[in-house]
Amino acid sequence: MKYFYDTEFLDTGKYIDLISIGIIAEDGREYYAINAGAQWAIINQHPWLAENVVAQLPEPKSPEWKMTWQIRDEVKAFLTHSDDTELWAWYSAYDHVVLAQLFGTMMELPEGIPMYTNDVRSLVDFTGVNILPKQQGAEHDALADARHVKQMYEHIIKASAR
Repeated sequence: MKYFYDTEFLDTGKYIDLISIGIIAEDGREYYAINAGAQWAIINQHPWLAENVVAQLPEPKSPEWKMTWQIRDEVKAFLTHSDDTELWAWYSAYDHVVLAQLFGTMMELPEGIPMYTNDVRSLVDFTGVNILPKQQGAEHDALADARHVKQMYEHIIKASAR
């Protein structure tokens, strides 16, 4: 089962703090959560994050706002729904670190969650398919970005098969 995902995060150069995560499963299931336990005082002071990420988030009382432990447990259940989990993201390195840190270190990833994320951006280089569909939803919204990752993946695979 392929899972396409995106994260929004605070990167201080010393640590990475999850803001939100969106995941789209190949079978159409979706998951979206905002980290209520993030360092919001710092995040809100970051001009780019405040303008491009925080401004798009639903109100803090909405059900998408969850504590980190709850996101961790729900992501584990979501990603281990099948026996053959395959992760995909766009420029996936940081996304994978953020995902892994939900569980502690990468060595603490639960069984069934891969220790790496495939990079859709690399498919552009490998296949030569470099004309990609434009994003339909808002950029820097983790769920909209995850939907776009899936759309780009499917487009690249279809175009490279011709």
